[in-house]
Amino acid sequence: MVRLVVLDRPVLLDLAAGDLAAAGRAAGIEFPPFFAGEDWLWRLHAERMLLHPESVGWLARAVVERSTGVVVGHAGFHFHPDADGSVEIGYTVLPGERGRGLAKEIVGELLAFAVAEGVLTVRASVSPGNAASLAVIHHWGFEQPGEEWDEEDGIELVFERPVPTRPVRG
Repeated sequence: MVRLVVLDRPVLLDLAAGDLAAAGRAAGIEFPPFFAGEDWLWRLHAERMLLHPESVGWLARAVVERSTGVVVGHAGFHFHPDADGSVEIGYTVLPGERGRGLAKEIVGELLAFAVAEGVLTVRASVSPGNAASLAVIHHWGFEQPGEEWDEEDGIELVFERPVPTRPVRG
């Protein structure tokens, strides 16, 4: 069991600057060193939040293991819902925490949030070689309508899942 802690713009700016201690004080959690290496992501989300304040709560969340209070990853949506009611999920489990089923829980939490917010479709883009993420996406009933080319990652498989009107359970 995990909980997702929303990271607002001031926290993201601290993370982007590499000030994990200040970010931790503001968010009420302790960020692992891994988060300092994700500065590009924190800058991207902080910029999006500045231009689109409605995206706060959608973009960036720390993944905290409930039993220990330890940050084990980060997750969120690439943006707030588009005009068609679609969002795309993203998640990262820290290397030392992988293989424990955390990604499955994270995606379940993101889907539950999407249901509560009235989202119609959730998307996920996964590298064809990422067997672990492919298994998670398949577990949650995503189907592959196609693929796309990503400038940084190359070919990605695109998956979609209609969101039910009731909470999801894994």
